[in-house]
This record gives sequence, C-alpha cells and structure tokens, in this order.
Amino acid sequence: MAVPDTVFDDVPAQPYKAVRKLVRDGDVLLCSAHDPMSRLIRWATSSPWSHVAMGFRLEEIDRVIVLECVERLGVRAVPLSSFVARTSSGKTPYPGKILLARHEGFAAKSRQQPMKRIAEVAFDRLGERFSQGEMLKIALRIALGRLHVRMPRTLGPDDEFICSEYVARCLETVGIKVPWDGYGFIAPADIARDPRLEPLAQIATR
Repeated sequence: MAVPDTVFDDVPAQPYKAVRKLVRDGDVLLCSAHDPMSRLIRWATSSPWSHVAMGFRLEEIDRVIVLECVERLGVRAVPLSSFVARTSSGKTPYPGKILLARHEGFAAKSRQQPMKRIAEVAFDRLGERFSQGEMLKIALRIALGRLHVRMPRTLGPDDEFICSEYVARCLETVGIKVPWDGYGFIAPADIARDPRLEPLAQIATR
C-alpha cells in the first residue's frame, strides 16, 4: 500500500525508544515539516511530504543512523535521536512530523546482499557538498516539478541530489524503481505514493 497523505491521522505517534527498535536497514523516514525549504518542497509537489531519508542499524555499536541529503550540506549521517529532535539547520524541536516506513521489495528477497549493495551506495556519498551550480540545478528541478514540465537531461542529478533523488538512487541499486511521472524531480511524495511502501509508525518529535 502507498502512504496516504492523511497517514498521521490514522497512525498515532509513538515514543522515540519504541520506534527505534523497529528500524531495519533500508527503512524510509518520511517527513512533513514547516521550515522554509520544506514549505518549498511541499508547494512544488502539492503534498504534505517535505523530506525523506534512510535508516541503518550499526549493531556493533548499538546505533541507528539516518543517511540524508540536505541543502548546503550534501549527504550526511546523523543518529536517529538527532534526526527526530532537530532540523538540519539545528532548529528544535523538529517543526513537523516523521513517519517510519518499509518497502515491500526487501521482503521478497534475501536482505543480506541487497542491504550490502544499498549501504555501499548510500555511504559512498557521505560528505559530498554541493557547489552553487549544483544548488541552482536542484532549484530548477523543483520549479519544473511545480510547473509539471518534464525534466531535461541536462538538469538531471549527477552527484547532487534532492533528498528523495538520493533515496531513489539508493533503492535503484537493488532493483527497486520509484514510480515517477518524469516531471521536475523525484519528490518525497513520489516515494510516499509507491504502492509497495508500508507505513510502520509515527515518531513523536516533541
């Protein structure tokens, strides 16, 4: 099933510690926030979804890490506890809601090898910052999405990503294609609308 726009009305918020136990490698974290960049994404996609990231467990050190791509910083890793407590700019408490979801594509196959491939791609891009030119390309893709214009090849992502493009690229390495109409950019809303994405829990953010 896809994640409906009204999911937060149906899935009550659970404490951080309870949801932390549920996280598996490759799980998706969908966010609906109200800071300026989040409002821009929501406006461009006419949806409540403003950001998306991926969770991974590091059992050896008992940590749950979130990999995300954010404006100005590029790809970074943060503890799940920090991800749900503040925005990438440091604003606290987190100005919105966060949903944990899982893609059914992982259930149909052995998780070990797919997870190894997806982790390699996800972690290989850590620390990559965006240039001003790359930020301009991202802004143009967002604008084209709002105008329902198909994205020219020249504006497609190379190593600069909107958060959802980064997650989609990671999923693609294990044969999971995010349904997309080709307009503007692959948005958080496109990932939420994937019929194989299953909502698991809402994480309390305050």
